[in-house]
Amino acid sequence: MRFMIMHKMTEEMEKGLPPDRSIMEGMDTLVGEAINAKVFVSGEGLKPSSERMHIAYANGKRTITDGPFTAAKELTAGFALLRVRSKAEAIACCDKFAAVVGNVELFLGPVVETWDLGIEPKPENAPLRFLSMHQTDERAESDAPPDPKLMAKMAALIDEMTKAGVLEATGGLASTKQGARVRFEGSKHTVIDGPFAESKEMIAGYAIFDVPSKAEAIEWAVRFGDVVKVNEVDVRQMPER
Repeated sequence: MRFMIMHKMTEEMEKGLPPDRSIMEGMDTLVGEAINAKVFVSGEGLKPSSERMHIAYANGKRTITDGPFTAAKELTAGFALLRVRSKAEAIACCDKFAAVVGNVELFLGPVVETWDLGIEPKPENAPLRFLSMHQTDERAESDAPPDPKLMAKMAALIDEMTKAGVLEATGGLASTKQGARVRFEGSKHTVIDGPFAESKEMIAGYAIFDVPSKAEAIEWAVRFGDVVKVNEVDVRQMPER
């Protein structure tokens, strides 16, 4: 079973400064352990909400709102990791997605790269990567089977964007009924089973794990939250393809 573990923004993260060295070392250790256990699939961090956009599509009209977002009420239904030449190209990719699914809201923001953390020098032709996370709706939360015609159009778009080298990764999330939320307070944590509502704290990063059960995904989520020092982590199952 595949799960996406998403940790939320804190006031410290919103400043856009590199994380404390102890956090980076702790994350390296945790990810290394997950890789050795053959359960880590991938993961990315996101830059502060001040560098992100909320893009809403309604009845053929697009509305873009620039961050920062203090009460965004984000609740994700799926994601796309884009490799583009400009922010305008990333927005154009979102336009193509909306042309297939219709009315939809999403958050688009740049990914944190190793040179942003000072791990290595920034290359001359550094890639520009954005993460698009579209928001859930009543249909997604009902776990209703997707429309076959829509899925065929989406598969064609994914194939087109992958061949063009624009789409690095994509995936959907099951409803929050199948997920869990971990809240941290000091050294203690509480696990809340789904369904759950949107959270005002935006997503700061994610990691995808391939583990036998939700319980094991929650165990990794607790460790993940302990390392990155956040208040909240969501655990969401990814449907089998």
